[in-house]
Amino acid sequence: MYDDRAFLYGVISMDWSDLRIFLAIAREGETMLTAEPVFLWTATVTLLIGFFYFFCAFRVGNLRAKHDIRAPATSGHPEFDRACRVQLNTLEQMGIVLPFLWVAAFYPIAWAWLAPLVGAIWVISRIIYRVGYMADPDKRLAGAMLGGLCSLALFIIAAVGVARIWLTPHAM
Repeated sequence: MYDDRAFLYGVISMDWSDLRIFLAIAREGETMLTAEPVFLWTATVTLLIGFFYFFCAFRVGNLRAKHDIRAPATSGHPEFDRACRVQLNTLEQMGIVLPFLWVAAFYPIAWAWLAPLVGAIWVISRIIYRVGYMADPDKRLAGAMLGGLCSLALFIIAAVGVARIWLTPHAM
């Protein structure tokens, strides 16, 4: 059973010195830069991925209005159907790519910049996929294959990086 008194005692008795230091720095107007370059690059690629997804979702909404397709329908005009598939497939692929991208960034192999680079190539692959699919569904394969290779590469980078840490005797 949850005890409010124990929680409050823990909050009152905790060491607040780190918070005081943070607040003192914030009051002085200094900027705290905490990110390593690899995390900044990875965060930038993550934002690009999110922006591309928002773009896809926005296009679906526009085409829904253009072709008078009322929610909750998810099919109607072929142009709308293709845009909807691009958006949903991008969402499915984001669930694979984003975790691998961040694990690869936290546990890099030889080159820290490799994971964000592969992530940026993945964004390009999704653009190729979208352009191809919207023109003709048979033209989506080049983007889909490049995206799949990027996902596989990120998985390998992440898995090797994590395995390397587990196999390092001093890591524990």
